[in-house]
Amino acid sequence: MDFLAKFFGRAVTAAALVIALFSVAAHATEPAEKPLRILILGGTGFLGPATIDAALARGHHVTMFNRGKTRPELYPQVEKLHGDRDPDKGDGLRALEKGQWDVVIDNSGYYPRMVNASAELLATRSKQYIYISSVSAYKEPNPIGGLEDAPLSTMEDPTQETMGEHYQFFGPLKALCEAAAEAAMPGRTTVVRPGYIVGPDDPTGRFTYWPVKLDKGGKVLIPGSPEDPVQVIDVRDLGEWLVKVAEDGSMGVFTATGPVGGLKWGELVDACIQASTADPKPTPVWVNSDVIIKSIGLGAYPIWLAPVTHYAGFHLWSNQKAVDAGLKSRPILETARDTLAWYREQEKIEGGRTRLAGPNEEGEAKVLEALKANLLEMLGLLLK
Repeated sequence: MDFLAKFFGRAVTAAALVIALFSVAAHATEPAEKPLRILILGGTGFLGPATIDAALARGHHVTMFNRGKTRPELYPQVEKLHGDRDPDKGDGLRALEKGQWDVVIDNSGYYPRMVNASAELLATRSKQYIYISSVSAYKEPNPIGGLEDAPLSTMEDPTQETMGEHYQFFGPLKALCEAAAEAAMPGRTTVVRPGYIVGPDDPTGRFTYWPVKLDKGGKVLIPGSPEDPVQVIDVRDLGEWLVKVAEDGSMGVFTATGPVGGLKWGELVDACIQASTADPKPTPVWVNSDVIIKSIGLGAYPIWLAPVTHYAGFHLWSNQKAVDAGLKSRPILETARDTLAWYREQEKIEGGRTRLAGPNEEGEAKVLEALKANLLEMLGLLLK
């Protein structure tokens, strides 16, 4: 275990070792020409560890700032500063009042007051502020093939600090956070808007639902059509690209969706089937999106979203600007296989990240009933 701790550079608890095994870059990484001092606001959730792994692999010096409550055992070799994003809580940002950094990567800013506070505090002691936003910052309905200059979401009360009962303020707040960062560091801010971030170590269980579900074998209900568009980005690809953005000093706004070259829902499902260890392999049972919407609602299944009404462009954002800035993506099959393998290891760990999104058995029973009713209706029409 001591050898593993030195090799991975982490405290090797069971959970940390599993994360390390799946976070180590699958591709050989050369040291950066010029090591950077990188400050990460957050660092222990999902994107944070992937970014830190990429930064350390390139030889950069990393400092983390967080509350020290989520997986504090990670990265014992990394400098850690503790406080709160809210400057009015406890010690607030006091730990950041001293120090110099080349780049700040903010992946834990959700309210503009707090993003502004950290960006203003660090403005004279950092060269670049990378703020991780979301495609949810764009105003609905989303344009098909939309670019970074698409209209942004707004909210009536910009001082409100709650996501709302249905998370309806998440997007507008992200847009306001972008503006807050830019106001504090004009011309030195990079805004990154990812879509669904997926892969090993994902605590949301959204993408993970699919390789795990299909790995059980048998017939599996799949919503929509194989031709439906879908955009996901492997967290490891995003983390590596964020480090490249820092190294290159790339400024501006980037829509960081993936994979590069586009992806169809059927291709994602097929990758999960190939990743499955079931014998025989699972059989997808495609269910018309109208049946899904009428039985359990459009958002019941994770990742997939029917390209209808104001969601037509949700999975069709242009990522060309990010690709031009060096964004790359691994094959979706690799993501599916690694995610399934990681999840199986999580099941062996007490307190592992085994949460799965998606409908429960009751929800799927409703889909089956609706599917049967739909088939009977079609049969009745044919017999008339």
